[in-house]
Amino acid sequence: MEKYLKSTKLLNYETREIQELVDMRGWRELTEFECIREIYNYVRDEILFGYNIDDKIPATKVLSDGYGQCNTKGILFMALLRACGIPCRIHGFTIDKKLQKGAMTGFVYRNAPDNVFHSWVEVYLEGRWYELEAFIIDKQYLDNLRALNSRCTGAFCGYGVAVKDFRAPIIDFNRNDTYIQSEGINRDLGIYASPDELLEEHHQQLTPCKKYAYRYFGRHLMNKNVRKIRDH
Repeated sequence: MEKYLKSTKLLNYETREIQELVDMRGWRELTEFECIREIYNYVRDEILFGYNIDDKIPATKVLSDGYGQCNTKGILFMALLRACGIPCRIHGFTIDKKLQKGAMTGFVYRNAPDNVFHSWVEVYLEGRWYELEAFIIDKQYLDNLRALNSRCTGAFCGYGVAVKDFRAPIIDFNRNDTYIQSEGINRDLGIYASPDELLEEHHQQLTPCKKYAYRYFGRHLMNKNVRKIRDH
C-alpha cells in the first residue's frame, strides 16, 4: 500500500495549504470510513464543477481555484485522502464528448476531440477498493440540472453527466461505488498509483492551437454555461 500513500508533484499534500485544511476540518480524528466520506463530500460540493486551465495541475492549484472537473478534482481528492493516510489510486478512461454537450456548446463542442480524457478515484477501505466518480459534479449543479430536465426519468447524457437513472444516481458514499459520468466511458486506460504516472502515459490529445483556444477561451465559455445551470 505504500505506493498508494506517497506525496507526488501533483499530490502535493505536504504543503501548508493542504495540511491546514486537513487540520481545520479534523479529518484525521475520524474513523477511516468517516474520513473518506467527509473528504468526498467536501470535494464534491465545496469544490465546484468547472474547467481548470489544464489537467496536469497540483492539488494546491485545484484548491485555490475552488473548482475542477474529473481529473483535477480527482487530484485534490487523492491528495486529501493521502494526507489522512488513506490509500488511493486513479483509473483512467476516455469518454464520448456527447457527455459534455451543453457544457460545451457551439464551435467549442464542434472542435472538441471525440474522445475526452477522464478518470475516477479508487479508495481502499476495509479490504476492498471502491470506485468513486460522483465527486465530480456538485449537488447544487446536479439538482438544478435535474430541475431543468424534469421530464427525464431514465438515462441522461449531457452537461457533464452520463447516468442510467437521472432521478436517482448513486452519488453518496456509504461503503459503495459512486458514478456520475460512467455511462459515457468508451475506453479503459488502466489503473495507476498516481495521476502523475497516468498523465505521463495518457492525456488529452490537442494540437497547440486547440490547447491555446481551450485554455484562454473555450473553458471560460464552458464555465459560463455551467454557472448558468448552477445559478438558475
